[in-house]
This record gives sequence, C-alpha cells and structure tokens, in this order.
Amino acid sequence: MSHDELPMTVPAEGLPARVRIHEVGARDGLQNEKTAVPTEVKAEFIRRLADAGLTTIEATSFVHPKWVPQLADAEELFPMVSGLGGVRLPVLVPNRRGLDRALALGAREVAVFASATETFARANLNRTLDESLSVFEPVVRQAKEAGAHVRGYVSMCFGDPWEGAVPLDQVVRVCRALHDMGCDELSLGDTIGVATPGHVRALLTGLNAAGVPTDVIGVHFHDTYGQALANTHAALLHGVSTVDASAGGLGGCPYAKSATGNLATEDLVWMLRGLGIDTGVDLGRLVATSTWMAGHLGRPSPSRTVRALSHEDTEEH
Repeated sequence: MSHDELPMTVPAEGLPARVRIHEVGARDGLQNEKTAVPTEVKAEFIRRLADAGLTTIEATSFVHPKWVPQLADAEELFPMVSGLGGVRLPVLVPNRRGLDRALALGAREVAVFASATETFARANLNRTLDESLSVFEPVVRQAKEAGAHVRGYVSMCFGDPWEGAVPLDQVVRVCRALHDMGCDELSLGDTIGVATPGHVRALLTGLNAAGVPTDVIGVHFHDTYGQALANTHAALLHGVSTVDASAGGLGGCPYAKSATGNLATEDLVWMLRGLGIDTGVDLGRLVATSTWMAGHLGRPSPSRTVRALSHEDTEEH
C-alpha cells in the first residue's frame, strides 16, 4: 500500500484551505520527560521537524531550571537552531527575567502561560488568577516594544482537575485580558483533555462575542479521552486555522497529573490530508522523526499514525 495514495482526499465544506501547525513537541513534549534529553538530540529533533516541513516549532522555555529542569539548557539550545531559515521558533517566557534571556539570544517570538482557573494559577504560577495576569502585562508590553510576536497560552479552558467544569465567561475574561494587553495570538488549552466538540464551538462563539477574533485563536487539545481530533475538527469548522500538536504525541502537563499526551502531529496531518487541507508537512519524514525520537526516549510513540505507518514500513522491508 502506498503512503501517497492514502488517505484518499475528500474535501468537506466550511473548512480552512490551509492550517498552520504550531509544533510543541520540542518544548511541551520534552519538558515532561523524567530524564533530560541531551541538548544536541533536542537540536537535531528541531532540525528534523523543520526538514519535515513544519514552519512553527516551539523550541524551549526560559523558565527557572528548578521548575522545569528538562529545559535548563535553553541558553545553549536556542543558538544551535536559531539559524533555521523560514522557521518560526517561539519560546516560553514566564516573567521579565525569562523574556530578557530570550531577547538577548535573538528570540523574535515569545509566549506567556496563563490559567483560566484560580487553582491552576496557584499550582502552576503560585499566584491568584488576577495576580498572574498583572505579572504578564509588563512582560507582554516589553516584548512588543522589542518587536517580538507574543502568544498567550490559556490552560484549563475546558475543565480543571481540582475545580471541575470551568464557566465559559471565566475563560473568555482571561482570553480578553491577554488580547487587550497586546497578545498577537491566543492558544486555548484543553490541559486535561476533557473538551467535547459542542463545548469547543460554544467557547469560540463566546470569544467572538467578546471581541476576540477567530484569526488570533489557536487550539491546543490533549487526547486523554480520545476527543482531540473531534475537537480540532469543530474548531476548524468555526474558522480556526492554527492548531497546536506534538510530534509523536509527546507530552502532557507536569502540573496536572491526569493529563496525557498532546494531540500527535502525525494524527492531525493524516486527518487534514484526507480533508484536502494544506499543511506543508511531509508525513513520511515526520513519522521517521518521531520514530527516531522514540528510540532516544526508549519507548514507542503513542501516535496511532506513527505506529500504523511504521508497521507498514517494517512489513514492506
């Protein structure tokens, strides 16, 4: 069976012609590993992802090493990959110190990480929700003054392991605050993977009603309950064209124990290819990259597409 013939392309109405995949495997994926991945392996991972056609690859996080020791090598890693032509390399910055470190290395895209709930804000940021937003304001302002593109992550948009259901208006308030303070883009995080398609459409509709346009919104789904692709499809029907995904399905959330892996980039590309939606990604190269990284991590990829296509390659040989 030829990988090039399947899935058969059958376009559907009401979907974007192109989707930009915001690849988070090198940062969100690797930060959850129990042992640190060597810096050169991370750099090679990013290079291979770029070679597979991904044009937005989140490289690392300039957070204090005590909190995320797996990404303590940010200063060493970023210069190793910053010369990749035509590739956007956003980095996470938790505060002004992190921003200063990132800007000093020439980072042109940064992201701040907010919460839609009080409990997660305290667990992850050690602040109340409103206190955390006030901390981000000068960071976003300074980043914008430096000419950087700023993404605002909002976690727990669809449910919280401590608080349960999260009111839509609460999520909208946080997103609106980040948009108002100058974030160029917002990523709606389903941190524990509990969203369902109707919930996704309702939140997007609520954001639009509050003055947050669809074209600044990206979605970040986890596959805990097997809903990530269904939720992505719901967002695409609403007009969203930026989707976060992680090569090989790497990663979860270090502060939310019930969170399993991110939506696998390969699974996303397979669905989008079948829908005739352009991503610019070479699926074969991407699968090979995830298989290579799985070898370094010492375990198979959780991505069903990686497993299926890797199995086919093995059978063919």
